[in-house]
Amino acid sequence: MEIGQWVAVYVASLAAFLAIDLVWLGKIARGFYRRQLADLMLEKLKWQPALGFYLLYVFGLLVLVVAPAVEAGSALKAGGLGALLGCVSYATYDLSNLATLKKWPGAVVAADIVWGSLLTGAVSLISYAAARAVAG
Repeated sequence: MEIGQWVAVYVASLAAFLAIDLVWLGKIARGFYRRQLADLMLEKLKWQPALGFYLLYVFGLLVLVVAPAVEAGSALKAGGLGALLGCVSYATYDLSNLATLKKWPGAVVAADIVWGSLLTGAVSLISYAAARAVAG
């Protein structure tokens, strides 16, 4: 695929990741995180670091997961590598917090790792489908 096509896939992937994750964080799991992390949460989200995470993570997703899956012609590879990337990434964050912070809840560790695996796997499949559609 050409660079312009990858840019289109990146934009679609970013939109999908943001939409799904914001529903999770803002609606579905909001109460869970508030109960678990009440003392650690800011009153107001800092959007710049959050957007930095999303921009970088989706770029990594395309390079490490979607491009190899497109090259192999395998949606299964996209979903599997995506779930693995999500598991490793979210586990890195949560297990590091569990190891270094006084009050990092084990329930958050488990929920985040499962969520990261599911979210990244799902967005990888969406991105794979977008890449196939754009490539024609």
